[in-house]
Amino acid sequence: MTGKITTKLQELGITLPTPMAPIANYVPVVRSGDLVFVSGQVPAVDGKVAVTGTVGGTLSIEQGQHAARLCFINILVHLKAATGGDLDRVQQVVRLGGFIAAPAGFTQHAQVMNGASDLAVAVFGEAGRHTRTTIGVPSLPADAAVEVDGIFRIA
Repeated sequence: MTGKITTKLQELGITLPTPMAPIANYVPVVRSGDLVFVSGQVPAVDGKVAVTGTVGGTLSIEQGQHAARLCFINILVHLKAATGGDLDRVQQVVRLGGFIAAPAGFTQHAQVMNGASDLAVAVFGEAGRHTRTTIGVPSLPADAAVEVDGIFRIA
């Protein structure tokens, strides 16, 4: 039987990819009790960073939102592994943290991060509403435009 979240992903046209290998000395996911912490994910497709540059510099806000959405899709890959393949076990998206590569003076970080936040709500409904931090930075690993991490409560 297909779960509710798997069905929702299909309705949204989302296929979860193979996760990108960590590019430094860390693990992509840690479970502590009923909380799952997913390390920062970049906008990777097929194991390669797909959206590079700075939002408000070489990239538009819309391209940044797309990058944030890709980051959340990559978070879902690790979250699925942490839940034994059953995303219906996710009870709450507790927090998302977003890092937006942008030039000095750029102030629309929150709009960019909505690419991830909107997808969290689209996938998990009310359980997808979360706390959030969004920070502008001059650069990110592998020249990624956006990086998103998350904390989730699971059954």
